[in-house]
Amino acid sequence: MSNLIEIRWHGRGGQGAKTASLLLADAAFNTGKYIQGFPEYGPERMGAPITAYNRISDEPITIHSNIYEPDYVVVVDDTLLESVPVTNGLKENGAIVINTTKSPEYLKKVLNGYSGSIYTIDARKVSMETLGKYFPNTPMLAAIVKVSQIMDDDTFLKDMEGSFKHKFAKKPEVIDGNMKAIEIALKEVKKIN
Repeated sequence: MSNLIEIRWHGRGGQGAKTASLLLADAAFNTGKYIQGFPEYGPERMGAPITAYNRISDEPITIHSNIYEPDYVVVVDDTLLESVPVTNGLKENGAIVINTTKSPEYLKKVLNGYSGSIYTIDARKVSMETLGKYFPNTPMLAAIVKVSQIMDDDTFLKDMEGSFKHKFAKKPEVIDGNMKAIEIALKEVKKIN
């Protein structure tokens, strides 16, 4: 499966990494892709490190395991950089996307010599501006779509609007904020190296 894209998410319980991986799977599925989106379950609790995964392909996916050599890694919480080996197995021709405001020098130091592409976004700022609360998963979802180019921006925006209308049918007031978070994040994710 040469067109298979594998993504590993690192976050903390309650930050929405699992939800973001499932939303990404749904969006890719809606563009005709074969998908997998699943969390790795353990003794999760609010604030504990969690891992979630995505596989996206143009062909049926026959692999059914965790992802050990991802093309992309998404780090929803930069405090994990010093406690979780987020670059383990990450392909050099892939990329890591980090929710952070830390310096490029700091990031390069804690990423243990990872020489692939490093992207950052301040998901806290984006979510506070658009949602009034800290929900990093929506900006991080947009950031990984932009970096991985799984689909073009317009297709992604249209799909997410439909998804949010369904997901937030009983809370329609949050749809505009989530859409604005995605639009801003698509523009604000930056490559640092």
